[in-house]
Amino acid sequence: MVSGCYYIIYYAFIRRIQKEKKQTHVKNKLIEKQQDHLVETPQDSEETEKQSVLTVSQLTRKIRLSLENKFRGLTVEGELSNFHRAPSGHWYFTLKDEESQIRGVMFRPSTSSVRFRPEDGLEVTLRGHLTVYSPRGEYQLNVSSMEPKGIGALQLAFEQLKKRLHSEGLFEQEHKRSIPKLPRCIGLVTSPRGAAIHDLLSVLNRRFPGIPVLLFPAMVQGEHAPNELIEGVQALNHLQHQHKIDVIIVGRGGGSLEDLWAFNDENLARCIHHSNIPVISAVGHETDFTIADFVSDLRAPTPSAAMELAVPDKAELQEALDLRYRSLRRMMMEYTDTKHERTSQLRSRLSSPRQAIQQHFQKADNLSQLLKERFRSSMNQKHNHSLLMHQRLRLLNPQKLLGMHQKNIELLSSRLPASIENLIQHRREIFHSQASLLESLSPLAVLHRGFSLNQKEDGSLLKSVEDVETGEAVEIRLEDGELKTKVLEKKKKSQKN
Repeated sequence: MVSGCYYIIYYAFIRRIQKEKKQTHVKNKLIEKQQDHLVETPQDSEETEKQSVLTVSQLTRKIRLSLENKFRGLTVEGELSNFHRAPSGHWYFTLKDEESQIRGVMFRPSTSSVRFRPEDGLEVTLRGHLTVYSPRGEYQLNVSSMEPKGIGALQLAFEQLKKRLHSEGLFEQEHKRSIPKLPRCIGLVTSPRGAAIHDLLSVLNRRFPGIPVLLFPAMVQGEHAPNELIEGVQALNHLQHQHKIDVIIVGRGGGSLEDLWAFNDENLARCIHHSNIPVISAVGHETDFTIADFVSDLRAPTPSAAMELAVPDKAELQEALDLRYRSLRRMMMEYTDTKHERTSQLRSRLSSPRQAIQQHFQKADNLSQLLKERFRSSMNQKHNHSLLMHQRLRLLNPQKLLGMHQKNIELLSSRLPASIENLIQHRREIFHSQASLLESLSPLAVLHRGFSLNQKEDGSLLKSVEDVETGEAVEIRLEDGELKTKVLEKKKKSQKN
C-alpha cells in the first residue's frame, strides 16, 4: 500500500510539471490543484495503474528529466558532511541543515575553480542543478561552483594554507635567518614595469649607491605569476656564489586580495623556506599580509621599507665609523700615555743596567761564534756537493752523446739513397699500371679495333640517324686520321615489338 501511494505522488508530480510548461500564465492555480489531487482514493489509484504501467527505469528516467528541467540554476546553502575526494578527482558529499539533507557531487572540471579546501562542518553556498542518480534512484545536487558562507573563498583558502604550513613548522622563528648588515649584492624578484622596482632602486640610490642589484623579471599577478616567482628565487640561489648574492627581496606594490594572490601560493612558500639566501618579503602595503610574509626570513610592510631593511644608510654608517675611529684613537692615546708613565716608573726603579748589558754582550759573542761554526760547516757541505755534481757532469759529457748520434746519422744516410730508389721504383710501377688501365678505358682505344667516331661539323657525336640530315657533311675519325663525307641516304633500323 505504501509503495502504491509513492507511485501516485510521483505520477501526479510529473503531470503537474507538464501542465506548468503548457500553461505558465496560470502556474500558481495549477500547483494548488495538483497538490489537492496528490492524495488520491484507492479507486482513482486503480484506474491510473490500469491506464499506464511503468518499469522502474522508465519511472526514474521520467523523474530525472522532470527534475533536471525544473530545478536548474539553483543556489543552495548548507553544511558539508561526509566529504570525500575520489581518486578520479571528483568530490562527493552531503549538504545538510537542521532538518534535511541532500547528496551532492562536484566533478573534476568544476573542482579546479575552487580555491579553498572543502571539509566537514564547513558552511558553504553551492550553485548547480538537481539531477537523479539512476542506479540508486536518488536525487542529488550537481554542483558547478562552491563558495564558503560568510567568508570569501580566497580568504578561507588563505587561512587554511596558513594553518597547514604553520602546523608543519614553516613559520617557526628557528628557521629565520639573519639579514646581512651590508650585502655584497641584492637579488630582486618583481615586475620590471611596476612601481615596486622604482621604489626599491630609489631607496637604494638614496641610502647606499653602488651596491649591485640582480633583477629577475617576473609576473606578480595572474595565473602564471607563482611559477615565475618560484623560478626567480631558484635562479638567484643558483647564481649565489657567482654574483655574491647575500639577500633576496620578493615583492610587489599594493592591491586587492586577488591581485596579491600569487604570493599566497603553497609552492612559492616552500621555495622561499628552502632558499639558501635570506629572503625579505615586500608585498603590498603595511596592512596586507600574504603567506610569503610569514615564511620569509623578514617581512617588510612595503617595497621601500624592504630596501631600507636590506641596506644601511651610507651617511649614518660613515658617521658611525668616524665616531668609532675617534673613540679608538682616544683610547690608544690614553693607553700610550699609561704605558709611558709605567715605563718611567720602572726606569726610576732600575739601579744599574750595566750587568744586564754585559750579559747580553756575552750572549751575543756566543751566538756569533756559533754562527761562524755553522756557516763553515754549511760551506763545506756545499763544496762537497759541488764536487759530486762535477763528477756526474763529466760522466754525462755531451761529446760522447754527440758521437753516438753522429754514428746513427751516418748509418741512416747510407740507407737513404737505396730507400729513395726503391720508393721511386714502386711509384713508377704504380704509375705504369694506372696508365695502362686508363688507356684501356679510353674511348679512343676502340679505334684501334676498327671502330670509328662520327661527328658533325660542329663536333657533336652522331648517336642516331635522326641526328643528321641527307646531304649534310660528316667527319669520320679513324685510328690514323679523319675522313670528310656527305650523307647520301638515311636508313633507319626497324624496331621489333
